[in-house]
Amino acid sequence: MAKSSKVRNPLSVLDEDPQGGSLGLELPPGALIDRPGRRGWWREPEPLLWVSDEAVGVGALAAYRSSALAAAGLQAVLLQGRPGLERWWQERELVPERMSDPDDHHVEPVLREFWSRVVPDPEEGEGEDGEGLIAPFGRAWPGLAERGPDGVDPEGAACALADELIESGFLSSPRLALVPAGRGADVPTAVGWGGPTNFENDTALISAVLRSWEDRFGARVVALGFDELHVSVAAPPRTVAHALPVAAEHFAFSPDNIRQGSGSIRAYADEAVTGSKHWGFWWD
Repeated sequence: MAKSSKVRNPLSVLDEDPQGGSLGLELPPGALIDRPGRRGWWREPEPLLWVSDEAVGVGALAAYRSSALAAAGLQAVLLQGRPGLERWWQERELVPERMSDPDDHHVEPVLREFWSRVVPDPEEGEGEDGEGLIAPFGRAWPGLAERGPDGVDPEGAACALADELIESGFLSSPRLALVPAGRGADVPTAVGWGGPTNFENDTALISAVLRSWEDRFGARVVALGFDELHVSVAAPPRTVAHALPVAAEHFAFSPDNIRQGSGSIRAYADEAVTGSKHWGFWWD
């Protein structure tokens, strides 16, 4: 029986066509970053992602986030460095071989498990570090939030948020990155991103949640930092009542957003979820 041929990495086209003309693109100067692992004459290096050499500006994501790119199996996102780790994607921080497959996980069991890790102990009582932190919910997992109302075009919302974050200086020196992935939610897993490592070291679980937010709220991954994730939201909750269970999901997903941020699920729902087209997450 003949051996099946190896699937060609979508990034391979950039070896022969560095500007991506065959994909309808005109990429800025950049470089392929190879998948980590042992190398030798018996194993050709495999590209993991492509990253622009210099920071990009307003309009960059819109210019390269095309249907042709997605059809080729590539996703465009932004990468942002931080002091001391300006190019963390080149510092052996990406470990794709450690990640499982997002297809093997379902959002509700994932978030239920995350929730069980972060809810306060009964000994914390009713104060701000106890029941007050998660009110109006109890310690039992409250379940998934209902999907968002009809919203704007998700890809348009992603590009608009990218421009806003760049223009405001929130993303001070973002690089454009192209990643082989079937959907944007899978980008963190595809590159082996370790941003949530102190909370969860299998990023496929993070992607499972992002997939569900894509489907329910028109969410799209816009930018990755060393330990930060920025997501656009085309159909956010419009009322606090709807935002509360979404805030509970966010607490399970990234507890520092609330523990070191708003202080309670109720405050976070009002400040960061209701009507918000930008969901930002970070892990300490």
